[in-house]
Amino acid sequence: MNGCTFSGLMDVVGGPALRLQAAPADPSAQVTEVLLFDPHAPLPAVPGALLLAVGVRAAAAGPLVRAAARAGMTGVVVRGADGPVGEAEAHGVALLAVDEETAWHHVHLLLASAIGTRPEHAGGLGDLFALADAIAAAAGGAVSVEDPRQRVLAYSTVPGQPVDEARRQGILGLQVPDDVENSEQVRTVFASDRPVRLPPLTPHGLPRLAVAVRAGGETLGSVWAVDGGTLAGDAEETLAQGASTAALLLLRARAAQELAHHQNTDLVRRLLDGTADARSAAHRLGWETVRVAAFAIDSAVSVPDAERTSLRLLDVVRLQCEARYGRQACVLLDGVVYGLLPAPGEHGAGRAPQGPSAVDRRHRQMAEDIVRAARRSLRVPVRAALGGVVSHLGEVADSRADADLVLRLLDDALPVAVIDEVRPRAALLLLSELMGKERMLRAGAWRRVLAADADHGSDYARTLVAWFDAGCDVARAAKELSVHPNTCRYRLRQASRQLGIDLDDPDERLVLWLQLRALAGLGGSAGTGAGTGGTAVPPPP
Repeated sequence: MNGCTFSGLMDVVGGPALRLQAAPADPSAQVTEVLLFDPHAPLPAVPGALLLAVGVRAAAAGPLVRAAARAGMTGVVVRGADGPVGEAEAHGVALLAVDEETAWHHVHLLLASAIGTRPEHAGGLGDLFALADAIAAAAGGAVSVEDPRQRVLAYSTVPGQPVDEARRQGILGLQVPDDVENSEQVRTVFASDRPVRLPPLTPHGLPRLAVAVRAGGETLGSVWAVDGGTLAGDAEETLAQGASTAALLLLRARAAQELAHHQNTDLVRRLLDGTADARSAAHRLGWETVRVAAFAIDSAVSVPDAERTSLRLLDVVRLQCEARYGRQACVLLDGVVYGLLPAPGEHGAGRAPQGPSAVDRRHRQMAEDIVRAARRSLRVPVRAALGGVVSHLGEVADSRADADLVLRLLDDALPVAVIDEVRPRAALLLLSELMGKERMLRAGAWRRVLAADADHGSDYARTLVAWFDAGCDVARAAKELSVHPNTCRYRLRQASRQLGIDLDDPDERLVLWLQLRALAGLGGSAGTGAGTGGTAVPPPP
């Protein structure tokens, strides 16, 4: 049976549209289905159900709340803000409220889709198959329902009805064969307001009777019946009526898909900011161990329509995720496309560091593929950052923080990276930001070093960093600086004597090294920038 916990349901749909007025006695209680209240029928005993108080004023819903509690239901939904909160709390039943202007059918669709674990059922595509059978039985010919791109959405299975090779191929591939004659017949059907009789396309083929499926002037698809000489006299009328029903089912399917997409996007957003219920999210996604991948357009590139380009990047990432995992959990936030990548067999951040795992390699390869595909289709450079694997969906925000940090370290030379590949640089970036905010950590000899270089043209800072980077080996430092070892020794002695630095003290060496690397932005024995992405703090004037 489909269902979810009450807390998980509220995590998905709770908010301005559906407000919680009273929680159930057990927030982990199961919600199994949604019922519409019928005042002319006995209240059914459906444990775990949510009852929509149709036709009952919120202030007068107390008896209905008591009856729902006796029937074992999880909660009652009223329209309006003045519901019987006290009654609900006394009986341990949830009380939810929707706005006065909200339509009950919308509330029913919202809750039913959130509770169900198979959105295609709510979408009505299963009903399309039943409709195809019903039309086929009444019209006397095999029937198929197609979308505007000639994809077969449903087909009849009534035995004994004649078919041809074109129908067989369409059903096998769920796609009508793409050729000029087929396309011309589809245009003919879409141009007509009534069912159209069409000749066979091949010498061994059979004729067709087809009609467009429309709603409000929009063409949603078409219904086709094979004419093997068995069509009933009123087949055209039957097909037209079937098309009207198909329009309703297709609209319902679209609404359910859009709702499911919205819910999925909202769930991913909540996971990324750490506000989602992890257990419910795991139930809906079917994943527990994941990592966050972040994709972004190179910030150094000027893009005329950045928002539209980011949306196209989201489509690229979704397509790749669906192709690999059969589903996608992606969202666009502040110009960055985030995706959850399942990591089966991994053990999260606590696993032993034994080098990249098979999952690491697959995720990195996927990120590289997306970067290449996006560059081809969007004509802009894209960066991809992979956070750490987390073994619990409640830790997704940590993996996102990793990915955000990695994004700041990427460039043309390194467009894709996993957090473990750049962890030292990432740590230095965070350290530089922390040190830049703390007065105590900003004070020290490093400022005197930079001031001396600025005032006298000396090269103390670069020499000190090269020496530190070389493990205090003068010969190695001199080689990196392209100077004689004696020159390097002289600079070190002068820096120590003139600036009051005790280079024999390991603590002072460590602090000075960190400050020159993190705050002054000096890194590497050649004295180049540390590459942390941070902003060096200048010395005082």
